[in-house]
Amino acid sequence: MTAEISALAERLDTAQITCADTPSLADDHEIGLADAYAIQAELVARREARGERVLGVKLGLTSEAKMAQMGVSEVIAGRLTDAMLVADGGEVSLARFIHPKVEPEVAYRLARDVDLADPAFDVESAVDAMAPAIEIIDSRYRDFRFTHTDVVADNTSAAGYSLGPWRPFGEAANRAVRLRSGDREVIGSTAAILGDPARALHALVELCRKRDIPLRAGQVVLAGAATEAVPFAPGVAEVDIAGLGRVSVRGLA
Repeated sequence: MTAEISALAERLDTAQITCADTPSLADDHEIGLADAYAIQAELVARREARGERVLGVKLGLTSEAKMAQMGVSEVIAGRLTDAMLVADGGEVSLARFIHPKVEPEVAYRLARDVDLADPAFDVESAVDAMAPAIEIIDSRYRDFRFTHTDVVADNTSAAGYSLGPWRPFGEAANRAVRLRSGDREVIGSTAAILGDPARALHALVELCRKRDIPLRAGQVVLAGAATEAVPFAPGVAEVDIAGLGRVSVRGLA
């Protein structure tokens, strides 16, 4: 299936570059989860070949409701690159995206490599800091029609992210979260992230062992959305997490 994987990665890459949506891959291909991660890996390799650097990973499907909606029981992961990073308070052109949305996240920073070969490795011991984050997601699929494997192949809709101030790693469970974008405001809790965002770190390690995704010192981990996603409207999108801080990004029409 190597040629097919390459062709599907090119299709998704072209959609992202040209900001032109594409039909669900599942419309005309049978794709298993392993194939989807292979497509994602090639998609990321194409970005690296253009000079981008992988700076971390992001988790998806970290709420029980989302898992039930998609009919799955395992989180998913995608890669973050330097081209996706927007400075806190910085500006980004909305013309870069197809139909962008924003989500509030808790970010963690790895101080050392995670030894995926060691089943007893404590991932929390590798984390030195955490921060509020806002993620920009942008599914490349037409009319938001996609399957579980479609999302994985599309690098879990990764499109951009911004990080607030780092603070020492600590407890982040059940903190109030507020997301604002345009005239939309959503209130939630970090408890929506697997009950506690720290659990997302452990789920990520299990996934990375299975899918051969390295976790390196200095990388950022976005633990998953704490509320529903809302459209990224022109103007300021802001996330405020109680006791953790604020982060914002401005979308330019």
